[in-house]
Amino acid sequence: RLVADDGGFAIDVTLRPLKPPVLNGINGLSQKSSDPGNASYYYSITRLQTQGRIRIDDEEFSVSGLSWLDREWSTSALADNQVGWDWFALQLSDGSDLMFYGLRLTDGTQDPQSAGTFIAADGSSTHLYREDVDVTELDTWDSPEGGAYPSLWRVRVPRFGLDVTVTPVIADQELFTTVRYWEGAVDVEGRRDGESISGRRYVELSGYAR
Repeated sequence: RLVADDGGFAIDVTLRPLKPPVLNGINGLSQKSSDPGNASYYYSITRLQTQGRIRIDDEEFSVSGLSWLDREWSTSALADNQVGWDWFALQLSDGSDLMFYGLRLTDGTQDPQSAGTFIAADGSSTHLYREDVDVTELDTWDSPEGGAYPSLWRVRVPRFGLDVTVTPVIADQELFTTVRYWEGAVDVEGRRDGESISGRRYVELSGYAR
C-alpha cells in the first residue's frame, strides 16, 4: 500500500505484483562502469496491478493501472569519465517488458557497461548487453531553464524482434532535486516480430543540464 499526502495532493493505492522480481545485471549485480567498485545491486518488479484513489486539491479520482518498482543499492554513482545516463523502462502490450540504461561518456560515446533486461510475458528474463539494444535520438526538447534533452527515440532490440518509437506524454517533465534531470511518462508504438505493439512507462535522463 502506498499512501502520501502533502495537502494539495494525496494518493492511496494498493499494488499487487503480476510478475516475480527480476534480478538485473548478472545475478542481481549491475555493473555501471569498468571500475569493479562502480556497481549496484538492482532488482525490479516490472508489473504491479495498481488500484486506489488520488486527490488533487478538493477533487478525488478513482485510479487503476500498472506500476513498476526499481530498487538499487550502490556505493557510487557515475565514474569520472561518465556524464549521465538514458534509462528506459517500458511495459509492452504483449505482456513483455524492457529495461535498458545507456551510460554516456564524456567523449559522447556510450559506455560498454550499458545494459538492460528483457522480461517475457511469463516473467522469465534475459540479460541484455550494450550491443543488444540500439537507441536512436530523433528529437530534443529545450528546457526553459537552459539545456536540451532528447525527447523522441527509436528503440530496437533485434534479438527479440522489437522496433518501437518512444514519445514523451508531456515534453516538460524536468525535475529539480539535488540535481537536475528529466523523468516522466512515455508512450510506445511500433512492432514486435512483425506485429503491432504499444505500451507506456517512463524514461529517465541525467547529465543534460546543470
